[in-house]
Amino acid sequence: MTSGGNDAMSEIVKAHPDRFYGYAHHDPSLKEAPYLLEKAVREQGLKGYKILGPAVNTPLDSKDLYPVWEVAQSENIPVLIHFGIMGSAGGIANHVNISPLIIHDVAKSFPDMKIIVPHFGCGYIFETLNLCWACPNVYIDTSGSNQWMRWMPYEVNLEMLFRKYRETIGPGRILFGTDSSYFPRGYAKSYFDEQYKAMINVGYTDDEIGKVVFKNIDDLLKGS
Repeated sequence: MTSGGNDAMSEIVKAHPDRFYGYAHHDPSLKEAPYLLEKAVREQGLKGYKILGPAVNTPLDSKDLYPVWEVAQSENIPVLIHFGIMGSAGGIANHVNISPLIIHDVAKSFPDMKIIVPHFGCGYIFETLNLCWACPNVYIDTSGSNQWMRWMPYEVNLEMLFRKYRETIGPGRILFGTDSSYFPRGYAKSYFDEQYKAMINVGYTDDEIGKVVFKNIDDLLKGS
């Protein structure tokens, strides 16, 4: 989770170390970005790094950002990057960092850095499946209501997504995400219920569901 910046997130984690894993969340194009990430992990107790791709003006495959990826890889933390459309109607639909394929060369150059793409790729299904197929260090996150499915030019549903990603990368690289947020909204249990039902309908075994729901992310975070 992230919470208004690294300092605030660090305080939450320190107050409830048995309940939260916190992610750093700052612009990777900042000159001090590598230092901020290293500090977040080594001093502030954070366990990952979250980036909103379309909110970063520098192309994510720019060599200027390689020092940030070097820190992430050396500190063995997962990097979650939100690609695809952002915001409600009137939001961002075109950007240099909107397609997950922008991170292809980075994933190849830093094979030990675990990259998480949330929301099944948020509208970029073909691109995300190709990225996952080409780069074994890329994971998919199922998070949220996935409202983007309504705006696709062809029919998309959770069963199709769980089936396609399982066929492409197996259950070991699929991570359940709550996409829950601040209170009073809090934890949206309906997201879990819908996704659990979809996995059952597709034919996931109990062991595979266990991997998706908690074991895969547990392994990633405990490795950091």
